[in-house]
Amino acid sequence: MTPLLNIDVPDLDAAIAFYTQGLGFALSRRFDDEFAELRAGELLVYLLQKPAGSDPAPGAAARHYGRHWTPVHLDVRVDDVTAATERAIAAGATLESPPAAKRYGELAMLADPFGHGFCLIHLNDAGYDVFELQP
Repeated sequence: MTPLLNIDVPDLDAAIAFYTQGLGFALSRRFDDEFAELRAGELLVYLLQKPAGSDPAPGAAARHYGRHWTPVHLDVRVDDVTAATERAIAAGATLESPPAAKRYGELAMLADPFGHGFCLIHLNDAGYDVFELQP
């Protein structure tokens, strides 16, 4: 099994610019003006151009690209959260929670220019092993 990540965006060129310049993803392929394939390590990320106001699913509210909440979001592991945060902001991200120390490392919370939340995270040597495992 190989997971793929799809991200709806209203402007494919702007999204390619943000995810390559702001987060360091690599553009693999572009398919007309409809979607593009990026690589983030081993993960393939597809940016899908979907206009604001279009119907995402039967019965769902129309797409909008203001800041929105979803139960699924992207975490990007980085070596330096502060530097990665500055790079993302320079490329158009909105800072929601500045880099902060956590027991497992450091974390910053942001939103991309299209309203999708994401986190930049650096895990220390212990990482999530600082938490007691539950049976």
